[in-house]
Amino acid sequence: MRALYLTHPQVRIDAAVPVPLWGLSSQGRARAESFVGRGVIPAGAIVFSSRETKALELAELLAAAAGTPVLSDHEMGENDRSSTGFLPPALFEAQADRFFAHPQQSADGWERAIDAQARIVATVRTALASVPAGMPVIFCGHGAVGTLLKCRIGNRRISREEDQGRIGAPGGGNGFLFDLAARQLLTDWTPMEEIGADWLA
Repeated sequence: MRALYLTHPQVRIDAAVPVPLWGLSSQGRARAESFVGRGVIPAGAIVFSSRETKALELAELLAAAAGTPVLSDHEMGENDRSSTGFLPPALFEAQADRFFAHPQQSADGWERAIDAQARIVATVRTALASVPAGMPVIFCGHGAVGTLLKCRIGNRRISREEDQGRIGAPGGGNGFLFDLAARQLLTDWTPMEEIGADWLA
């Protein structure tokens, strides 16, 4: 079964707000609305989402276009970074580099990459098992766990070189098409502006 994994686009960064509660910025929402406005979401598409606000806001726009409810799951959330909380951009990037470079180790209490990978793969597999054959499926999520999912499906080693920031558009809002049962990665990270209706046809 083919499915699209799509990350949330740009967010409102606020050091005073817990990261899971950050929402889309005006730029991120505009990109998401433009994506939906192009008519790429098939009617009846099943939309799964992380429960983090930024992913849910994207999912709600997609589900409204599809005419279906959002099915959310905490297990689809981003890698747990609560041990450090908000980090300024330069420190965050260095920490993310460590997260990907040493997947079997915890970077200052962050969820290990191998654990986050096992979690997202298992959750996506469970979600897909609940979908009738032939139904279009979209997952709304995050960059790090999306990269870990992509690495597992594509039989690639965990590496930050596989991250959306290295391959897709800056600021998120990238997707890849995959078939989990067949262990096939059908595309790499692609900006939402370049995703066509034929992806989920």
